[in-house]
Amino acid sequence: MTRLLDARTSQNASIANSISIPITILSQPGLFGQVGLNVSGATGPVRTQLSGTVACQLPLLPAATTITITIVRGTTLTDPVIYSSAESLNINLLGPQLFTFTASDYNVPIPASGLLVYTAFIGSNLLGTVRVGPESFNAVAYSD
Repeated sequence: MTRLLDARTSQNASIANSISIPITILSQPGLFGQVGLNVSGATGPVRTQLSGTVACQLPLLPAATTITITIVRGTTLTDPVIYSSAESLNINLLGPQLFTFTASDYNVPIPASGLLVYTAFIGSNLLGTVRVGPESFNAVAYSD
């Protein structure tokens, strides 16, 4: 029987247009969410489901802009990537554009500490793109 181990949320902005955080370039993406799941009670393989949303806005001088979201199992970009996506912003939309994602991680090794950490990063190919809210990052861990 499947057992819920833990569920966590990293909520940076609940409301549209409530923040204005510049998105860094792809070579040095910025952290927008991090969660730590307690999986010490796992009795079998661990599975995680991750989801999130980020609202972005084009630079003041609109140009072709691509947003990349990367999720790692760990805390740094050198840790195992479990999800990555790239999406172009609509150059004809001057207001916020919402990105949502769903990711999974299957047969996850249980860390000795019992704490399974996931970190979400965001980057852009152009400077001037901003995160405007809402944004959140959610994770749920299950075991057999």
